[in-house]
Amino acid sequence: MRPRIFTPDRREVLAGLGASLGASLGASAAGLMAGGATPAGTAQLALQARPATLPLRPGQPATPIWELAAVSHIGDVRLKRFDRCEVVFRNNLPVPLAPVWYGLIAPAVTDPLRGRAPTAPDTTEISTISIPNAGILLADFRLFEDGQKQPARPLPIIAAESSRVPVDRDVVLLIEEWRLRPDGSALPPGRDPKDTSPLYTINGQTSFELSASAGERLRLRFINGSQRSVLAIKLENHEVQVMALDGQPAEPFPARNGALVLAPGARADAFVDAATSSPFLLHDGKVARQIGKLAVSGKVERVPLLPPQPLPLNDLPEKLDLKGALRFDVALGVAEAGWTRPASFSASSAPAFRARTARTVVLALKNPNPTATVFHLHGHHFRLLDKLDDGWKPYWLDTLAIEPGQTQRIAFAATSPGRWLIESVLTDWAAPRLVRWYAVE
Repeated sequence: MRPRIFTPDRREVLAGLGASLGASLGASAAGLMAGGATPAGTAQLALQARPATLPLRPGQPATPIWELAAVSHIGDVRLKRFDRCEVVFRNNLPVPLAPVWYGLIAPAVTDPLRGRAPTAPDTTEISTISIPNAGILLADFRLFEDGQKQPARPLPIIAAESSRVPVDRDVVLLIEEWRLRPDGSALPPGRDPKDTSPLYTINGQTSFELSASAGERLRLRFINGSQRSVLAIKLENHEVQVMALDGQPAEPFPARNGALVLAPGARADAFVDAATSSPFLLHDGKVARQIGKLAVSGKVERVPLLPPQPLPLNDLPEKLDLKGALRFDVALGVAEAGWTRPASFSASSAPAFRARTARTVVLALKNPNPTATVFHLHGHHFRLLDKLDDGWKPYWLDTLAIEPGQTQRIAFAATSPGRWLIESVLTDWAAPRLVRWYAVE
């Protein structure tokens, strides 16, 4: 039986709620599991940049790729909120690289363009990072696309809450986009995709299956690990309750039409009460396809589950002072405005804006391009403002896709001193990734 096809409207995919939303790998199926543990501690994380292969074509040789692997972990990488983490990074690839941490609100020294130099080939470097917030982090090589000879896989990292989260299973679902040449090799982003075909995977699998018992409450951590495409992911025949976006808790709300629409790099936590076997459907704005399945069997005997309660909050401000805010216009991807490729980035370039600590900053993000453009803010999370600039959506984001010719306004509290990057990239495989920086002083 063919799955029912869903076709989200383009505005649903690229704007509003949709554009911003952003094999079980680890959890016990018995009872309700702990989502966190005692705060504060020291963790160790050994990361390695290395060549790898991925079986993207059934019956054919595996495709060569690059990957960022956690050699010190089996399954998911899970840390805890308030951890101090010693990161040992080994670069076994032929170009200088360093992990770029998306969603990590930590000292800017973790930034490989502004804070430190990337790690040379065949070199090991040790650094320490703090984990102030719970949520989904993504470690990636996106800022080094210009030098990549193969597409690289990102590494999801889960920072667990300090208090218990009542779910039966906590599952990471990393969605990735590949462009395959006729010979089966994969094309890195930033190149002309002529004569390639798109392919999508969940957790590296072209046909992913998640097993569950009827009545289990699943925490599904969806990550759009693709490099250029806004993607809609839907679990048929289930209510999908959105609990967090881009690693920050939200007031629970049902996903529109049961579908989450995520910009590249966006993340969304959703609670799903397993009911019946159902397909995972993916829509890339052109066509819908089944890329996985929730296989439900048996039944968990328990009293009916209560509606999900909000996740424990991170330390973000309850209110933003819009009246007293500093306001800046930021035109995305415009060369004369100071945007440049990461390989050409200079620490002496002019900032996009400067702000004093504790000030509210409002950015008018203008997309003058003929293609939807994705904006990412390092160092802070922001609120998406209402059209009349008199309030904001009830969730935090760090990634936003903006339609051609449109302007979206965002606001954030400048609480993290330092010099931080902002990114702009068109939703076009051949488009270059562009960066600028801003200062909180």
